[in-house]
Amino acid sequence: MTEVRRYQGKSIAEVMEKVRGALGSEAMILSTRKVHDQDRLFEITAMPGGRGILSTHHDVTGELKSELMSLREMIVLMNRSDGIMERLVANPALFSLYGLLIKCGVNDESARAFFDKGRVLEKGPKTGGPSTKNRIIRGIMEAVEVKDPFKNKKGGPILAAFLGTTGVGKTTTVAKLAAQLMLREKMRVGLISIDGYRIGAMEQLRIYANILGIPCFPAFCRKDLLHALKKLSQKDVILIDTAGQSHYDKPRIQALRALIASEAPVDCHLLLPVGTSEGEMDQAVQNFQGFGFKSYVFTKLDECRRRGVILNQILRYPLPISYVTTGQNVPEDIEKADRGKLLNLILNGN
Repeated sequence: MTEVRRYQGKSIAEVMEKVRGALGSEAMILSTRKVHDQDRLFEITAMPGGRGILSTHHDVTGELKSELMSLREMIVLMNRSDGIMERLVANPALFSLYGLLIKCGVNDESARAFFDKGRVLEKGPKTGGPSTKNRIIRGIMEAVEVKDPFKNKKGGPILAAFLGTTGVGKTTTVAKLAAQLMLREKMRVGLISIDGYRIGAMEQLRIYANILGIPCFPAFCRKDLLHALKKLSQKDVILIDTAGQSHYDKPRIQALRALIASEAPVDCHLLLPVGTSEGEMDQAVQNFQGFGFKSYVFTKLDECRRRGVILNQILRYPLPISYVTTGQNVPEDIEKADRGKLLNLILNGN
């Protein structure tokens, strides 16, 4: 069995260097603490890293597997965290939570914002423990606003258009929503496709519509859209599938905006895949913002484990989350946004 070792030093950086020298950069950090004696030493408990290390040392890692980090990750965290590492080390529960956020894709700026809100990084009396950790988690949950776009229907159908870049999963998302609204919510649903660019887009949506037994209309110009809306005027919900746009193709985005801006009030919702870069997400938000979208739909959570980008996004561009998608299966792999479930998906990966 691999030996668990302890290393001490007068600063956290000194101890980390000792760990790296003895065990390498892939060493697994099991715990960190401040030794309150006359020298005020820092101590790190670590063991060698490697394939299978977590499964073969369950007795050591227990239920903290998801919160462990390698020394390499800890070094990156220290370099990004503006000198707060030693304050975190004094509170192991907070340190493990901070590390977990970083591992899950929450950037350092966002993690700091949550900890600052909880006032746990301020100098002064020592804070920490389960109550402080829970306060931070509650703060994260409070930052997540959720929205049900199909609640509180007031006269006439609810019109919802789904926007996003090519390949984000708009058509399958529309199909999933149509099935769930019809089968679970007992709502009357109609579909409109205004995707005139992608070969087979209309046919794909029509296949879903035929399976569900609901009407589906194409609309390649404003006249077509108004005609389709009139035909579906007795429905409870009308879902509009739009063409995939490169968010750099501003003329096509403007053309789509002109098409949707008809006499009927259409609520737009922006789809963002969690696996894309934050820069690409930001660009999509900026270029589609003229539509005045009402919520985010985060897609393809099954293809990415670093789902903390969701928290980064809502802190940079605050907007409610309405749905998340977790696979290609129709209609199963979509979930109405729920704060608790979202946090579980982000932090625990399930």
